[in-house]
Amino acid sequence: MEISTNNQSLCFPPCPNPISISFPPSPPFSQFLQSPSCSPLPANILTVVILSQLVLRRQKSSYNYLLALAAADILVLLLIVFVDFILEDFILASFLPPSINNAVQVLEFSSIHTSIWITVPLTIDRYIAVCHPLRYHTVSYPARTRKVIFAVYVGCLLSAAPYYWWPEFCRRTVAEHVLVWAHCATVYLLPCTVFFSLNTGIVRKLRKRRNCFRLRGYSTGKTTAILLAITSVFAVLWAPRTVLILYHFYSPPPTSQSAGRLLHVLTDVANMLALLNTGVNFFLYCFISKRFRAMATNMLRALIHCRKQPKPFYASHNFSITSSPWISPANSHCIKMLVYQYDKNGKPICISS
Repeated sequence: MEISTNNQSLCFPPCPNPISISFPPSPPFSQFLQSPSCSPLPANILTVVILSQLVLRRQKSSYNYLLALAAADILVLLLIVFVDFILEDFILASFLPPSINNAVQVLEFSSIHTSIWITVPLTIDRYIAVCHPLRYHTVSYPARTRKVIFAVYVGCLLSAAPYYWWPEFCRRTVAEHVLVWAHCATVYLLPCTVFFSLNTGIVRKLRKRRNCFRLRGYSTGKTTAILLAITSVFAVLWAPRTVLILYHFYSPPPTSQSAGRLLHVLTDVANMLALLNTGVNFFLYCFISKRFRAMATNMLRALIHCRKQPKPFYASHNFSITSSPWISPANSHCIKMLVYQYDKNGKPICISS
């Protein structure tokens, strides 16, 4: 499989070359590496429930993107942890048939690509909201957001199709070079380039506006802060795995057992950090957003005491003040021209004057 902590190769298949020589760590250390992989699933499920309520209450494109991101993280955990680790290693105690194994591997690549690339349109959404606030609602609205999310899911599934033949490349062929570099570019190099360029523009705009003037009740926007946190954590947690993939591919094999064991441990840690990226978003949301933290607290309290949550109130029409950080709720009553009304399909139908 593509991310596995019970073999040495991060994405290379078991084939007769020195890279795939495995030096299994001690059982306690292996269990320690696996424990962070299983724990984020309940947090992601809770994130999906909370974001679903927020999407129903407020027609904001950013909530739809965050909901799609949480769903993609759940797919990553289900495929890699429960299929690759629990099903193969504990329940079946053997490898899956080659055809099924390759199909599951394609789904793993697809879920990982989706978990990463769904953040790209979210970054573009925030960039438009911060740098071009008056154009935001003509470019980004729920109906278009759902189409973008569907396109990302389908595109990531198609981009993962070539990795069905990944286990067949056991030599340093041209095809293997192309797949390795395509994988590194898809999951790290290209997304980080987009994140860095757009986030730089967002931060510059925030600093410029803060130095020029300060509105009453001014807020930099919780969703923008969440975006910066998500992209920064991704860049840090995925860097070791990307480096080790290229190191495995181009470096000579370890000559001693101690060097091989050290490389195996480093690979396990890199895989753990990359997989941990799917479980930190819930805690980032709770730390940054007071609304999300309050909803999570109420939901957990109701779950513990086995009580039903009060049915949320939804207005007959969904209104959305522009998501620009320069317009805070304290000032929204003075800026009626930026209040949009949506129809049942999520498209803006009129603007208050």
